[in-house]
Amino acid sequence: MSNLGRLQKVDLRSEWIKEDRDFTPWLAREENICLLGETLNMSLEVEQEERRVGRFSADILCKDTGSTDGGWVVIENQLETTDHSHLGQILTYAAGLEAKTCVWVAAKFHEEHRAAIDWLNEISGDDHQFFGLEIELWRIGDSPAAPKFNIVAKPNDWKREVGRSARSMEPANLTETKRLQLEFWEALKVRLSGHPTLRSQKPLPQHWTTFSIGRSGMHMGAIINTRENRIGVELYLGDDNANSYFEQLELDKEAIETDLDFELVWMPLPERRACRIIGFHPMKDLSDKRSWEELQCWLVCALEQMQQAFARRVKNLTCEAT
Repeated sequence: MSNLGRLQKVDLRSEWIKEDRDFTPWLAREENICLLGETLNMSLEVEQEERRVGRFSADILCKDTGSTDGGWVVIENQLETTDHSHLGQILTYAAGLEAKTCVWVAAKFHEEHRAAIDWLNEISGDDHQFFGLEIELWRIGDSPAAPKFNIVAKPNDWKREVGRSARSMEPANLTETKRLQLEFWEALKVRLSGHPTLRSQKPLPQHWTTFSIGRSGMHMGAIINTRENRIGVELYLGDDNANSYFEQLELDKEAIETDLDFELVWMPLPERRACRIIGFHPMKDLSDKRSWEELQCWLVCALEQMQQAFARRVKNLTCEAT
């Protein structure tokens, strides 16, 4: 008989002393926000930590990149048992940011607060959803502590909607273009398996996939444009300081473009809360899978060059242009 270990519950405060200084930065890391997203059946991408909403700050603001509209997701954290203060805060953030999904993470939920989340889901329309999750830490012997999220409150029809969403994503229910996009991104993810720095999101039947650039509120992306028969790579800047960040990067435009084997299109988009810096490569026909090898080789090389050119510069961006 094999000797089996025993699970031991770990006190949350032994790993995270303070919510804002320790737990929120941990949760905002790509691998941890992905774990939370898997629990909720969402593809979460962090836009900003400590997002200002009037006199207060939301712990984490995300986008659900797997939804059709990429709606805002507000996450509020607690390392203690839930309280009225945090319930009020998450409602304030949802209203101020017009978020469609609110996620309240705590060590333990009072039954009254669990009931409050259930009530919010009952009175809300189909466009809004509220989740309550308890966070636990477990280890076996001397192993590192492992996090576990448990859903304790959710929309009444969430399981049904998850099932419907999953069925709509099945290849049999996709258009030919969506099916090809999904297969292309799945093949690209396999190609990038083991890559030291490029990790894509879960492949989805859409015209883009994203990669971390090391700072919330922005990311790199790979794009398929079947209407104009081209693929592309981009740096996407997407928060309140996007235009300031864009101007700072543009000051270094000549040096940036010297490091690349392809031309960039600089798109400030002043009417939107976002900016894009993008490079394109011609594509004949996505349905010709014989061309995928060349297309994906170009994407990987271009993404590596974008990461090399922008990662350090992105890290040094300041909120106000100097």
